[in-house]
Amino acid sequence: MAKEQLRFTGSGGQGVILGTIIIAEAAYMDGKNVVQSQSYGPEARGGMCKAEAIIDQDKITYTKVTDPTLLLSLTQISFNKYVKDIHRNTVIIVDDSINVPQRVKEKQEVISLPIIHSAKEIIKNPMASNIISVGAVNEALKLASEKSLEAAVLNHVPKGTEELNVRAMKLGAELVKIYRGEIKPEAKKESTVRKKEA
Repeated sequence: MAKEQLRFTGSGGQGVILGTIIIAEAAYMDGKNVVQSQSYGPEARGGMCKAEAIIDQDKITYTKVTDPTLLLSLTQISFNKYVKDIHRNTVIIVDDSINVPQRVKEKQEVISLPIIHSAKEIIKNPMASNIISVGAVNEALKLASEKSLEAAVLNHVPKGTEELNVRAMKLGAELVKIYRGEIKPEAKKESTVRKKEA
């Protein structure tokens, strides 16, 4: 695999840091080299939050993300800030509440998914947005095996929520498959990708 530089963004409390930790750990389980880092805005919870991970088969000699190959954004404000740093090869995954300018859609692969809606309405836990995001990112980039990703998820979620979080992880992967037309929304009862407005 080529070197992947992941940037997860959102607001404090959405779990984007844990998301990068889980996906880095899963890739590590599969024998890849990983680095993970994060930063908060001054407001902490509720403020802007950024977390990053680098995944590579080869030795990682520089630990900062300089050319993101993936940008995940769960809030409009974080998207607006970090979309400025992307390049043509960046895959963008956003919550479908985010307005992505047409000029960005023309240059990048933009995967708009009902991440927050699905956490609330399907998983019945708004805090599951980050695990849905992890499943979506992994499906989009094929960073780790499903077995390793599930193991990493289970390593980091509270006792009693294991089944819920595995469902959230698998739902994230399913949402990407539906968005890309690989499966139909009606293929599973849990699918909730809404039709785009004309």
